[in-house]
Amino acid sequence: MEPILDEVIFREIQRFRQPWVWILTGATAAVVIGVMTYGLIYQLGFGKPWGNNPLPDAALIVVASAGILLMLGVLWLTWAARLITEVRNSGLYVKYYPFHLSFHKIDLRNLKRFEARTYRPIWDYGGYGIKCGLKGKAYNVSGNRGVNLTFKKGRDLMIGSQRAEELARALELVICEQP
Repeated sequence: MEPILDEVIFREIQRFRQPWVWILTGATAAVVIGVMTYGLIYQLGFGKPWGNNPLPDAALIVVASAGILLMLGVLWLTWAARLITEVRNSGLYVKYYPFHLSFHKIDLRNLKRFEARTYRPIWDYGGYGIKCGLKGKAYNVSGNRGVNLTFKKGRDLMIGSQRAEELARALELVICEQP
């Protein structure tokens, strides 16, 4: 007897590619890296104390290095982060890389209803990412469309999607086929 394959019916990968996200993170990183680099050069290169209450050289190196590494980390995280949504024969799977290293299965047996809809990411959930708000939990990266899952018990879950109607149709297909 042949094993049943867990076929992927729907797959969507979303990334942070909005210009405003890159302008905000890029500008913040440029300012922090620029200021820290300036401070290092001013104090260590020219031998002049930097600021009204200057740090000792060793402390300045540690603080500036930490600030620069933090900003490089934020830039990498913005570039690397992605929301992967899959509907398979066995259910709905979500992975928000690099926060989730493996897929999280969402149990559709406890689902009361679902609908593709427009929502307000900032107002309803507090922004983009993995968020908890007054309307439940959300996984979103961009836009204002998604599929809202209402469970028999527990809070709602919004899965942000650029292809919300297609995601809802795939869920319908899987739910109808489950025993």
